[in-house]
Amino acid sequence: MIDPALNDSAATPPTNTAANGGDILLAVKNLRIDGYGESGAKGEATPIVRGVSLTLRRGEVLGLIGESGAGKSTIGLAAMGYTRDGCRITGGEIFFDGCDLAKNTDAQNNAIRGKRIAYVAQSAAASFNPAHRLIDQCCESAVKHGVKTREQAANDSAALYRRLQLPEPDSIGFRYPHQVSGGQLQRAMTAMAMSCNPDLIIFDEPTTALDVTTQIEVLAAIRDAVKTQNSAAIYVTHDLAVVAQMAHRIIVLKDGVVVEENQTRAMLSAPREEYTKTLWAVRAFQKQNKPPPQSDALAQIKNVSAKYGDEPVLNNVSMQIHRGRTLAVVGESGSGKSTTARCCTGLLPPVSGEVLWRGEPLPPSFKTRSREQLQKMQMIYQMADVAVNPAHTVRDIIGRPLEFYLGLRGKEKHARVCELLEQIELEPQQFISRKPAELSGGQKQRVCIARALAAQPEFVICDEVTSALDQLVAEGILRLLQNLQDKLGLAYMFITHDISTVRAIADDVAVMKNGEVIESAPRDEFFTPPHDPYSELLLSSAPEMDPDWLDNLLQKRAA
Repeated sequence: MIDPALNDSAATPPTNTAANGGDILLAVKNLRIDGYGESGAKGEATPIVRGVSLTLRRGEVLGLIGESGAGKSTIGLAAMGYTRDGCRITGGEIFFDGCDLAKNTDAQNNAIRGKRIAYVAQSAAASFNPAHRLIDQCCESAVKHGVKTREQAANDSAALYRRLQLPEPDSIGFRYPHQVSGGQLQRAMTAMAMSCNPDLIIFDEPTTALDVTTQIEVLAAIRDAVKTQNSAAIYVTHDLAVVAQMAHRIIVLKDGVVVEENQTRAMLSAPREEYTKTLWAVRAFQKQNKPPPQSDALAQIKNVSAKYGDEPVLNNVSMQIHRGRTLAVVGESGSGKSTTARCCTGLLPPVSGEVLWRGEPLPPSFKTRSREQLQKMQMIYQMADVAVNPAHTVRDIIGRPLEFYLGLRGKEKHARVCELLEQIELEPQQFISRKPAELSGGQKQRVCIARALAAQPEFVICDEVTSALDQLVAEGILRLLQNLQDKLGLAYMFITHDISTVRAIADDVAVMKNGEVIESAPRDEFFTPPHDPYSELLLSSAPEMDPDWLDNLLQKRAA
């Protein structure tokens, strides 16, 4: 929280009415936030947010975009009067409905959070309590704040589940977090935030875990909720096409400073600053076409079926992954993409079928695979927040596979950790001693990539590895992965819902739906009409940098 001794500015409440006639709900003036390490102890401060000011009116959505580490999420949290461990508000004012949250007590702000201000985090898996059912967690805030009875909250939660296109909306709430897909969990968290009909919702990358078809419905529901409830929203994202559909205004951030601010249409059509123009120009990367594979598959998934308990989740799935090639696996949330990867790595033994490595069957469970078999097949997980130990430093996280698989220790291990950090564009001296809580979402994901590469694998499964990254960094990661593939002959299975990523990285494409592979083709053939009807749905649902795109698509589908 704010240190009063560091804030010598007079707290003057902002005027209550905006120029366009709408009420100003949030006014942030000259906000400064510094980092002091995880413990928060006083010492040499690292500036994170450097004098940012913004206003937000009722009925308005403000988009915050910029590179990973630009301060987007930190500003979003500060709009609730909150900072992460190791951070402190060192100056400025945060007026919410005329009240300065920076000067409130924790008790005063806690009475507002969840009721009048809600937050949708980037990582749903790290936000839910794994020991409680979804419905109990979705109802908790509304009941605790006295907004609704338990019965009313449960009924409204089911209605929100239906509105957000969750399957079996009347019963899905009785599942535990581990019993739903990442995209389904993200939508459940959005419903939880909306349960109290708050005045302000901070959306921190709320659709990164969603497939393109589901994303359309969620974006429409979010926009409709803001409009009908006369609330406001801050939309933190690295996806420029998404922010084009959602935001009335956009603020571009870099290194904790506002680079540019303008109305969405004006900024999209004519960005003024060079940095903004750089953001607009990303995703030019596309790998060169490769000839058909000349050798047998390195890894093969052959007629695999799998269950979670008694529930079938995969049905007779077959795929081939060749050395030096990338297989992109696409499909809706819950279609079986990540489950296929789990079967491949032995995390989920299949009930029938087998996984072959160089033509030889692998043991179904990772527990019975040899160290060499484990080393050659590595996985980078979708949700970096829950894929790293919060008590370990970056040195420990990347160093463990170096020691376990390669026997590196001491100076040799340290030098290799530094090399891997440089490969993923993180400065070793700055990051090697940090813990996950001191990293942005994109930085954590890059550490996970380095950890997988540390084992020197031949086959890497990338499960939505760029979904948490801003577009500049994502393009850099795709180029890095491609360079490593060219240099080392790595094989990739790239699980993604981002069609632009498929265009950029894939050699081959497999489309999954309801636990089955419904189409498999080389990349150029997949993108060439005529398309399978479901593939056509996926392709048409990829957002475009046109503010009217979502409205036009919804009108077309309603016709």
